[in-house]
Amino acid sequence: GRVLIPTNLRDYAKLDKDIVLVGVSNRIEIWSREVWEKYSNEAELSYGDIAEKLEDLGI
Repeated sequence: GRVLIPTNLRDYAKLDKDIVLVGVSNRIEIWSREVWEKYSNEAELSYGDIAEKLEDLGI
């Protein structure tokens, strides 16, 4: 099937030809592939910091 996304939302999300669908809790997010890869790479870099902070809290 197809999902039609209005032009203003496609422009806002910078959606082009390549997209990524991400399941988050009870919804699906639609990301530009380029924006998703940048976000995902930056998030991976912060995993170590998050683990350290949780350890400091005794979690």
